[in-house]
Amino acid sequence: MDAIFLQFLNGLDKGGAYALIALGLTLVFGTLGVVNFAHGALFMLGAFCAVTLRKILTMQKVVLDEENLTAWGTPTEIRTTYVETWFGDFGTQLVNYSVPLAILLAIPVMLVVGVVMERGLIKHFYRRPHAEQILVTFGLAIVLQEIIKHYFGANPIPQPMPSNLAGAADIGVMMGMDPNIIVYPWWRLVYFAFSVIVIGAVFAFLQFTTFGMVVRAGMADRETVGLIGIDIDKRFTAMFGLAAVVAGVAGVMYTPLLPPDYHLGMDFLVLTFVVVVVGGMGSLPGAVLAGFMLGILQSFASMTEIKAIIPGIDQIIIYLVAVIILLVRPRGLLGRKGVMES
Repeated sequence: MDAIFLQFLNGLDKGGAYALIALGLTLVFGTLGVVNFAHGALFMLGAFCAVTLRKILTMQKVVLDEENLTAWGTPTEIRTTYVETWFGDFGTQLVNYSVPLAILLAIPVMLVVGVVMERGLIKHFYRRPHAEQILVTFGLAIVLQEIIKHYFGANPIPQPMPSNLAGAADIGVMMGMDPNIIVYPWWRLVYFAFSVIVIGAVFAFLQFTTFGMVVRAGMADRETVGLIGIDIDKRFTAMFGLAAVVAGVAGVMYTPLLPPDYHLGMDFLVLTFVVVVVGGMGSLPGAVLAGFMLGILQSFASMTEIKAIIPGIDQIIIYLVAVIILLVRPRGLLGRKGVMES
């Protein structure tokens, strides 16, 4: 039972990443009708916001100590980070918490990137076939990843989590079991909680604000909303920016779990599109439900006992489930009637 519970927890944090990326994809498709194959690149850009902030915070000041010489007779180099020199212990904490602090950098950066993408490129493809949308956004994704590769290199760049969250939580003790029965990394629990908060905030924004209500009305009937004098295009641009922010902050918080590299976005893109299709194109609840469901299934399929029976099942389980669901229900779990059914 403890192994099953641990796999369930693994599925929740993995599903949180799938759900966050799929949520942004669904926002874009539901509002603009655009199939955005560059959305995985936005997840990658968010991750590199964390990399960039840490590089800035760990810039070092080098002082030569003439009194202490190395074995080669040269002065010893004393290296200290600028933020620790300027702010002391507070600077040390800034470096320690560089990953969560990177959210403050990622939000404005990703908002600007999203708005520029939508105004500069995506708006010209609103009424074009989905095949053309896929080609142009996929090309944009390749351009973005090559830019990242040029400036940051091809190798993964590990990002440490805050030191006080580097250990593991003894969940078994919290549930009244003996110590060390169910132990799980703190940061994975943090990521799951973070994903739930972000998803809840997006749904609350759409459900309870006037802006969100207008957007939902525009998703249902764009022409009617425009006829009553509302500039729905500006609101849809803002939603594209919001989708970019959601993908970006998801990437930021995922960096301690998976060191980011230039093809991080592509690694998640295909899986996330499967999540969106399974949940139902344009269905926000469907994207979240499918994200967590497929994350949990993939986690259980990676168990040694399961792979011993069906080798490689962990690599194909998501696609297998997608095929079955789409054969039975082409519009997905919670998709609108008529979508992908013709």
